[in-house]
Amino acid sequence: MNLEFSFVGLTLLIMLFVPNILWSKYPPKDYKKYSKNENKLFLTLERIGQVLVVIFSLFCGVTFSLNLILIIAFLLMILYEIYWIKYFKSSRTMHDMYSSLLFIPLPGATLPVFAFLLLGIYTNNIFLVISTIILGIGHIGIHLNHKMEI
Repeated sequence: MNLEFSFVGLTLLIMLFVPNILWSKYPPKDYKKYSKNENKLFLTLERIGQVLVVIFSLFCGVTFSLNLILIIAFLLMILYEIYWIKYFKSSRTMHDMYSSLLFIPLPGATLPVFAFLLLGIYTNNIFLVISTIILGIGHIGIHLNHKMEI
């Protein structure tokens, strides 16, 4: 494992952050009603995972070379961008936020988690893999609960 700065990790993080910044300006209608009921354990795991994933993505030491795992990670993030385009073009309801994309459930939560998990595998960075699992448990758990409430 090499802990040098990673432009690949930075690129994936930018692909993650840009739509989330836009989302903060255009959340779904009634989102606050659902966010009040979030499981505190999931929320804690999500926050810890977010910080660790950012750190270990930026310093995962990727020497860029095309590899099937890395290609799939980028394809997942491209699907993530498509999901957000679909959401922003919609009426931005909770149903719109939690609708599937190409039969992928909870694409806004699952796609980036799997992309960063693949980045961790690609870079042999066990810290990024573990951080992504922590993030995934919290993030997917929260959004699965929201979907079940709808």
